[in-house]
Amino acid sequence: MEAPPVTVMPVTGGTINMMEYLLQGSVLDQALESLLHRLRGLCDNMEPETFTDHELVYLLKGQQGNPFILRARRSLSHPTAPWHLRYLGQPEVGDKSRHALVRNCVDVAASHSLPEFLNEMGFRMDHEFVANGHIFRKGAMKIVVSKLSRILVPGNTENTERLSLSYLVELSVLAPAGQDTVSEDMRSFAEQLKPLVHLEKIDPSKQRH
Repeated sequence: MEAPPVTVMPVTGGTINMMEYLLQGSVLDQALESLLHRLRGLCDNMEPETFTDHELVYLLKGQQGNPFILRARRSLSHPTAPWHLRYLGQPEVGDKSRHALVRNCVDVAASHSLPEFLNEMGFRMDHEFVANGHIFRKGAMKIVVSKLSRILVPGNTENTERLSLSYLVELSVLAPAGQDTVSEDMRSFAEQLKPLVHLEKIDPSKQRH
């Protein structure tokens, strides 16, 4: 059986093979409004973008080593918008003095037949979740504040359960390799969010899925 056709095109903004610089933290539900108020004062957009996304994480197991992981995400707020397919590489071990985690990031837009295409390619869906929240921007930096919910019935995004009593906070920048000065800018911005949230360089390999 042939895989259904899938159209893949670069996300607007040029080069798709970039490095992601990342800091992460969390804030309790009761502190959310204080954090949003602080971000409104610090960021370029006074009113943040809001989003509700459905993300599916696919694995392709090889003969040896770690499985190959791809992330497919679609907007529940804008059902006609393209899907996004994302690959995140292993964090670079390199310079310990870097203030942010650095990893390769490839992000492309795709048609709505993406899940069927991945299944036909041999990928298996490992887990899925719904993320909803706010997006702020400060220059090249993107700050995402999101609540994650597990999906109780596979494929049913209406039937969810919140994973925790806190919001995930992510500060990230996409830049070409070698632009390590952005991590210093990120560190300076993160300092301005203390003590509301402590953004740190977290190694995903030490986190459980």
